[in-house]
This record gives sequence, structure tokens and C-alpha cells, in this order.
Amino acid sequence: MQIWYFSHFWTVIIDTLAWFLVHMGFAWFVTSLPANIFNPEGVLFKLRSWEKGGKIYQKLFRVHNWKKKLPDGAALFKKGFKKKKINSRKPEYLERFVLETCRGEAAHWLVILAAPLFFLWNPPWAGLVMIGYAFCANLPCIIVQRYNRPWINRLIKHKSRV
Repeated sequence: MQIWYFSHFWTVIIDTLAWFLVHMGFAWFVTSLPANIFNPEGVLFKLRSWEKGGKIYQKLFRVHNWKKKLPDGAALFKKGFKKKKINSRKPEYLERFVLETCRGEAAHWLVILAAPLFFLWNPPWAGLVMIGYAFCANLPCIIVQRYNRPWINRLIKHKSRV
């Protein structure tokens, strides 16, 4: 239900600013939460059997070929944990990395959940476009987190056996 009406020009400006605020706001919010609430084995983040240990993402999307091209929003925040590359092979670092993939995934799901707010000032067709944008902009990031998590867990298990 559209509540506010703006010209096309102002709607584009408002949509752009709103998306920026939604992305940055949820990234900041999730970054400020305590790490212990992001349980990799919790109901939201636990890998499902159909994900085949993350291999489904490589098979369907060839995620390894493009994941490094995605931006790492954590670099924008003082408390952010950079996930662009693995900087250490120490088990505590790798375990933190796994936890941070959950934090990143949560931020992207929250951005997607915020998309219906755009119906407040956009006509219905544009609101649907905004929902499409939310999925297109965030699902690749979620896929990368869900691909990386089991890969890093395998690395942790391998390090513990050595």
C-alpha cells in the first residue's frame, strides 16, 4: 500500500538513499551485536543436507569463480571482520571466520526482509522491483557465506588432525 507519492525523480533519489541506509544500517547493527548470538550450528545458519557441504553452490553457481569480486562491507566498520580472504590458519581465527560468515549472512537476510518497506512510497510495480533488487544484491553474498562456512570447517578439522 503506497502511502507517500513523489515524482519519479524524487522516488529514485529516495530509493537510492533508502537502500544505502538499509544496507549500512543493518551492517552496522549486526556488527555491533555480540558474537555469541551467531551460532553456526543454530537453526538459521546450520547447513542443510541438500547443500552438500556447500558443494551445491559451486555446482549450481560456480561461486568460486566470482566470490572474490563481491565487496566486503565489514571493512567499512571498525569492529568489522574482513572475510575477503583467509589471513591466518590458526584454529581460533578460522573459528571466528566461521562465526563471522553467520554474522554476514544475517545482515544480508535482514536487508532482504526490509524490502517490503519500499512499497510505502513506490507504486506496486516498483515495490516488486525493489524486492527483486534486494534478492539480486544479497543472495550472492548469502551464497558465498554458506559456501565458505563448510569449507573453513573442513580446514579446521584438517588442522586439528595434523
